[in-house]
Amino acid sequence: MTLPFRSAGEVEAAIPVIGAHLAGAGLLAYPTETVYGLGSSPSAPALAALARLKGRAPGKPFLLLVSGRAMAEEWGLVMSPSASALSAAFWPGPLTLVLRGGEGRLPDELRGSEGGIAVRHTSHAGIARLVAATGRPLTSTSANRPGQPAAPGPDRIREVFAAEVERGELLILDGGVLGNVPPSTLVDCTGPVPRLVREGAIPRGELRRAAGRLAP
Repeated sequence: MTLPFRSAGEVEAAIPVIGAHLAGAGLLAYPTETVYGLGSSPSAPALAALARLKGRAPGKPFLLLVSGRAMAEEWGLVMSPSASALSAAFWPGPLTLVLRGGEGRLPDELRGSEGGIAVRHTSHAGIARLVAATGRPLTSTSANRPGQPAAPGPDRIREVFAAEVERGELLILDGGVLGNVPPSTLVDCTGPVPRLVREGAIPRGELRRAAGRLAP
């Protein structure tokens, strides 16, 4: 099934359908400000289904999309001084922060080897509205099979994941075809000193101009 997801009206009409689908451990393909993503609710059964869909190797976690710092903290994640400064400067936007915390609230399958959980407040208006409306973070990974490029739009997603779409496991949100945009910049904020893991859409220089010594 594919739902139109471009105008504000289409987003509002889609939210109840998406909410029910996610509540049943269904999976979602959706646009972001960078690439199309695949996601689920932040539960262990949904994450297992997402890993099977993606063909993801065990132990490689997914990130979370939140509606802002307040939602991250509501789910037990810890905003360090560096994370606070960087999120204030670049959220919503293509900046992913790895944060400590979330024990007992979020599945351990979301944790990386450093023990943190990767989190972003997306600047895609429709997805930001969806996350805020459901009140739950949305897991995220690029919409592709391992080793393949990310799908630029719904047509390619339907080709790659045809069986899952046919079975009703994967719901596609049609936000149009996206351009060739770099992935989000990824900063590990779990330690006393922030560490740049991936330089993506936001260069290191911009991080330092905005956050000074609190940037990696």
